[in-house]
Amino acid sequence: MRILAMILAGGRGSRLSVLANKRAKPAVPFAGKYRIIDFPLSNCVNSGIRQIGVLTQYKAHSLIQHLVLGWSHFRRELGEFLEVLPASQRVGGEWYRGTADAIYQNLDIIRNHAPDYVLVLSGDHIYKMDYGPMLAFHVESGADMTVSCLEVPVEEAARAFGVMQIDDSQRIVGFEEKPSVPKPIPGRPGLCMASMGNYVFNTDFLFRQLIADSHIAGSAHDFGKDIIPSLIGRHNVFAYPFRDVHTGQRAYWRDV
Repeated sequence: MRILAMILAGGRGSRLSVLANKRAKPAVPFAGKYRIIDFPLSNCVNSGIRQIGVLTQYKAHSLIQHLVLGWSHFRRELGEFLEVLPASQRVGGEWYRGTADAIYQNLDIIRNHAPDYVLVLSGDHIYKMDYGPMLAFHVESGADMTVSCLEVPVEEAARAFGVMQIDDSQRIVGFEEKPSVPKPIPGRPGLCMASMGNYVFNTDFLFRQLIADSHIAGSAHDFGKDIIPSLIGRHNVFAYPFRDVHTGQRAYWRDV
C-alpha cells in the first residue's frame, strides 16, 4: 500500500500577528529550534510514511530553509522523499486559491508518484498522531474519503469548527461549517464531531472530485467549504475520531 502525504503549508497566519509577519504560519518557531510544521512531519515519519510533499505559498523562504536543513535525511534510493511544492501557477496561471485547489494544481506530481492513497494534512496544527490506524480504518470501512475528527463539547465547537453529523457506523451524513448550534453525536448529547482538517482519499476518487470542483463557478476550491459537502449522501465519506491510544479519550490537538 503506497501512501503519499501532502502537507498544506501555505498559510498566512494573520491571527498570529507579528509572529507571522515575515513567515508562513507553519514556519513559526516552536520550543526553540523546532517549527510548527515539524508536528505533521514527525507524525508522518513515525507512522512509516516517507513520501511527503509540502505545499508552500505565503512568505515561504524560512519554511523552505528549515525543510532543507532539518529534513534532508530521506533516501531516494529507498523510495523516500520530501518534496517542496511552491505555488507555481502550474494550472491556469493562478496561485493556490484554496486547500482543494492547492492539491489540484499538483495532480500531475501525485500521478507521477502513483500512490494508492493520498493523506492530506494541515501544516499548522500541534498534535501527536499515528496515521496508521486512520489509514487502516479508511481501507477496512470501504471509504472513498475519511475525515480525521475530534469529539468536542458542543459549546466548544460552536462557530469554531466544521461539524460532522454521523450515523452509527461513523459515516458522515451531514456537515455544517462553524455552526452556532452544532448537532451532537447520536447517543452522546453534549458532544459533537469536529473536523481536524486532515483527510485520507482513494487516489482516483480524489482526482475525480478535484477535477470536477475546478470547473464549478463560484467554488472556493476548499475541502471544508466545497468538497466535503458535495460528497455527503453520494459517496462513502467516514469520520475517524482521534483519541489517545492509552486512555481512549479525546487526544490533544490545537489549531494554532
